[in-house]
Amino acid sequence: MSTPIMSVVVPVFNEEGNAVHLAYEIANACADIPHEIIFIDDASTDGTCEALHKAKTALPRLRVLTHQRNAGQSRAIRTGILAAKGNIIGILDGDGQNDPADLPALLDLYKSTSPSPAMVAGQRGKRQDTWAKKIGSRIGNGIRRTLLHDGIRDTGCGLKVLSRDAYLRLPFFDHQHRYMAALMARENLVVITHPVSHRARQSGQSKYSNLGRMTVSVRDLLGVMWLQSRARLPGRISETSDKEKTTK
Repeated sequence: MSTPIMSVVVPVFNEEGNAVHLAYEIANACADIPHEIIFIDDASTDGTCEALHKAKTALPRLRVLTHQRNAGQSRAIRTGILAAKGNIIGILDGDGQNDPADLPALLDLYKSTSPSPAMVAGQRGKRQDTWAKKIGSRIGNGIRRTLLHDGIRDTGCGLKVLSRDAYLRLPFFDHQHRYMAALMARENLVVITHPVSHRARQSGQSKYSNLGRMTVSVRDLLGVMWLQSRARLPGRISETSDKEKTTK
């Protein structure tokens, strides 16, 4: 297998009914792109891990990493990115609501945009969620955007294409995946958005609730605001050449 240009990272927890179908969809969507697919099973208690391991026979680009203990979505994403062989990372949620068919367009935008972005973040159009989830997300996005000034309308969209090196520059903490845009802006990195489709969940249930998100978001927002306040950017960085040294 050739060295992948893009490593597609998918965190999963109890997604036995979605994971294998999603893996095939990713393989089909990225058929013309040198890629690898990395599923990170975050200590599922159903048959997610076993189903993915069986699928590896038919999907040679599929890798399956497992956590001994449940560590959360952000840690699962980090595990996948640290193990990735590609310099470009694609990320999707493991519930099947992100459409892998959008990945090539995000990758093309990532490679063709100037100045080069650190991340191309998906922005969902017609969301296939309950009204309560839509309202909760709209309120949460509005508060986050007002406080963090990250310019992103939809940080809840799990579909992204980003630089592995840029990601590794970011401070890590639980729930970090929701604040990648703000953390990249803190490093003076470019983030752009692109419309993507959104699908209804076909199997299983969401691991998040509006109340649960609200409880952790207050603490996380305060933490990210503190990180932003402590950032000191040096401006343009230049290096003196040997020739310049000898003429002085």
